[in-house]
Amino acid sequence: MVQLIKNLRILPRWVIIFIDLFFIAFSTILAYLLRFNFSIAELNANNYWEGVALYAGFGLLSILLTNSYKGIIRYTGIEDGSRIFYMVVLNMVLVSITNLILFYNIQQNLIPYSVILITFLSSFLFLFNYRLLVKYIFSYYKQAILKNFRVLIFGAGQTGIVTRHVINSTPRMQVVGFLEDDGYKVGKVLDGIKIFDAKAAIVNRVIADLGVDELVITAKELSLERKNELVDICIQHKVKVRTVPPVGKWVRGELSFSQIKEINIEELLGRESIRLDNEKVEKDLLGKCVLITGAAGSIGSEIARQVIHFKPDRVVLVDQAESPLYDVEREIRLVNSQVKISAHLADITVAERVDHLFQEFAPDLVYHAAAYKHVPMMESNPSEAVTCNILGTKLLADLAVRHKVKKFVMISTDKAVNPTNVMGCSKRIAEIYVQSLNNYQESTNMGQTAFVTTRFGNVLGSNGSVIPLFKSQIKEGGPVTVTHPDISRYFMTIPEACQLVLEAGTMGRGGEIFIFDMGKSIKILDLANKMIRLSGLEPERDIKIVFTGIREGEKLFEELLATSENTLPTHHPKILIGKVKEYSYEEINNYIELFDDLVYDKNELKMVALMKELVPEYRSNYSRYEVLDK
Repeated sequence: MVQLIKNLRILPRWVIIFIDLFFIAFSTILAYLLRFNFSIAELNANNYWEGVALYAGFGLLSILLTNSYKGIIRYTGIEDGSRIFYMVVLNMVLVSITNLILFYNIQQNLIPYSVILITFLSSFLFLFNYRLLVKYIFSYYKQAILKNFRVLIFGAGQTGIVTRHVINSTPRMQVVGFLEDDGYKVGKVLDGIKIFDAKAAIVNRVIADLGVDELVITAKELSLERKNELVDICIQHKVKVRTVPPVGKWVRGELSFSQIKEINIEELLGRESIRLDNEKVEKDLLGKCVLITGAAGSIGSEIARQVIHFKPDRVVLVDQAESPLYDVEREIRLVNSQVKISAHLADITVAERVDHLFQEFAPDLVYHAAAYKHVPMMESNPSEAVTCNILGTKLLADLAVRHKVKKFVMISTDKAVNPTNVMGCSKRIAEIYVQSLNNYQESTNMGQTAFVTTRFGNVLGSNGSVIPLFKSQIKEGGPVTVTHPDISRYFMTIPEACQLVLEAGTMGRGGEIFIFDMGKSIKILDLANKMIRLSGLEPERDIKIVFTGIREGEKLFEELLATSENTLPTHHPKILIGKVKEYSYEEINNYIELFDDLVYDKNELKMVALMKELVPEYRSNYSRYEVLDK
């Protein structure tokens, strides 16, 4: 039986036309019977067959003209009802006109007008209701015969109602209840479906009692803690969790089931959104020329996306990755066609090329996001870390002073704090250089560029981060690789990180290192377990977790401030200024000249030894350079 119904196909259109004509003819006969009190003799006396034939003939013409036969019956809706209504109205008009023509020619009506009116009403009711009956039968079949996925919706507001209609119109999906935090709605019935209290204990019972397969979260103002609580309950019961996108992202203002995506781990790891002072940012960027290095990367591209909304005069995108740079340029051109945008392939360590860009565009602000960031890769290639992260930053900073850039915002990393690897130390030295250059300008009045540094933890979804790696490994069936069971990291979203960059550019007066409140550190093992369970799988049973060992230069725990540092508050409670050890410009400049020489010598051991001399808190961890610490 089940297989038979599954194999049903959409009826050919000629069959629908035939059925519709049958109901039109039946409605006409019924109208005659009602008009003449079911007297067969009077029916024959009034030539009812002529009336039926006329109504059916014009019915066929009306069906073809209005396309009322084209709807799929099992999905009948308001539009189908409208087409049927237009069809029966047209049919009635054509029959009435014919009746009038005959009356003026032979002084006799072919069909009594009362029959026309009754046929109009009854034919509409029959044609629309038989379609609804077929739709109901198919709906019943979905719920009673086939195995449906039973869905709970969190949020009984307008979005929840729309989501319910979308899910119930999707094959093999059935909404069985709503969840609500609002006590006024709890216990009521919405569209025939009960609203349950969303307290944890009740949610556990509802999921078990109703046999729920999926939870769809529609509430947009749900706190991160509340969302995690719901997801943890669903993971416990092996219930899949989906979310509905904001109304502004619905395709052509309409929600479809394909837009209701499975929840991403990124939605559970961030923190409550931090509101920044966009008015001041806009004042700083309006009508300015903004140059962004590393514009094709995760941070640089997001800075470009955000900067474009503040109406600068021009945005200059600089990167050496051709295809990603092309993609970013094309994307942001669509956001604001009034802003001049130019993309330039360039290596920030090539002086002539970068100097030419500064000369051509005379930027007012520089956001420096270009850097090598992968710890194990830089541990194996320290000369590249020095060349890009230290010498490249020095080149850009010096050019910023020479070309009178107003503000230079450098993006650093939490790995620069008490560094244990080459990458972190190279970024710390870059911090030292731009801070000392800023202070040197102030003491000598040689320039007017304000240098600002911002430190970040890990950003969710960035190139090479752990989350895309875990997703790929889970998709391939495992194993998921974690370096150490106790390793933990701070996380923040890319948009949030870039908001901080823009805020720092506005807030900074020069020489500051801004530090963001990163929230709680997250154990990578817990993250791996949660991602596996969100995929509907069980750790160790379906997907193995393998510990690969700490990589070269890697820390178990990241820091945002060294122990010797303290902080100063800013006007924003989540943004602090780190007070760090300051170096004289002459001292750091001499060191960087030595680095320049060592890069050409290819003597990596001497290079790392020099880094340790300049940054004495740099102690190698799980690295071949540990020998230099003895």
